[in-house]
Amino acid sequence: MDQLQLAENVEKYLSGQLNDAEKKAFEESRQNSAELDQMVVEYQSFIEQIERYGDVRRFKSNLYDTHQTLQEEGIIKEQKINTTAKIINLWSRYRRVAVVAASIAGITALFISGMITLFSPKTPFNDIEELRRKVSSLERQSSNQRNELNNFKSKIEPGASVKFGGTSFMIDAKGYLATSAHVLKGAKKIYVQNHEGEEFLAEIIESDQTADIAILKITDADFKPSKQLPYGFAKTTTDLSESVYTLGYPKDEIVYNEGYLSSKTGLDGDTLSCQLTISANPGNSGGPVLNKNGEVIGILSARQASANGVVFATKSKNIYKLLQTMKESDTSNVVKIHNTSSIKNINRSSQVKKVQEHVYMVKVVLG
Repeated sequence: MDQLQLAENVEKYLSGQLNDAEKKAFEESRQNSAELDQMVVEYQSFIEQIERYGDVRRFKSNLYDTHQTLQEEGIIKEQKINTTAKIINLWSRYRRVAVVAASIAGITALFISGMITLFSPKTPFNDIEELRRKVSSLERQSSNQRNELNNFKSKIEPGASVKFGGTSFMIDAKGYLATSAHVLKGAKKIYVQNHEGEEFLAEIIESDQTADIAILKITDADFKPSKQLPYGFAKTTTDLSESVYTLGYPKDEIVYNEGYLSSKTGLDGDTLSCQLTISANPGNSGGPVLNKNGEVIGILSARQASANGVVFATKSKNIYKLLQTMKESDTSNVVKIHNTSSIKNINRSSQVKKVQEHVYMVKVVLG
């Protein structure tokens, strides 16, 4: 049996793909060959090391999220601690098992293929977190206090409480906003709040669960439309590594984050979304992703739990598609999107000041 066939049999044996007869024959060969037995042991050890490394990454990610939540709720306070970072060189640590695994496959391509075969059924959707946040009683209390300081009375009915939150942003100055559809799950009533603390009643006009987009309209009599939005909406694709930034509400005030486009497609090559390397937390769902020219290129949607900073956004072109569907089904809601950005040639700080006026916190009251 040549090395390539042997590698395939080892992979099938460890992943349980051999039938009873094949498995019995393989185990007999393994008993009669110390070399084959050692290959199986080393290969299995390598896989276990990879899985443990993934578990550690997921644990660190969850620990970081918990720390951030506790800090935002005021339960813990940030302290400065002088520590020296320790970098573990994984290649040095696992060099021997990596070499053995590579030698089993014979060529690097086969080794990578084996990894994909073993792990692909376990990955995707359990590793993806929607960025809708659960609102605690402490956050609701903080929000009420802020409204009182700004002389804004909460419009949420007595006895009702906000259970979930997210972000939305204007697509038409008349009061139409875009957000992620999953932010609005189970909503009985929806309120949006601007960066100054004013709350407005809103309703769902249209939604697309597949693209994870929803269009809201502010129906509150106290809302005063602005003349024009400062940002435009990109129709062309964004280049890899291009700088992007976002504004959202992972806590009870607007938060800025910046990063870059790392892939033009989303999870498993999803063409409706793209991948960003940027910091995002629960509450950022529905927030706008803008490029350096102040053009909206997408809507933040989810993040990969086991990879720090890997975030997915629905492409802005899907907003156009949803609006076209809305226009065909209901001509009473005419939404006009401007492609031109008036903040293209100003610095980032000045861009953010203008954009934040049109980014709203979403407050969901469940039925």
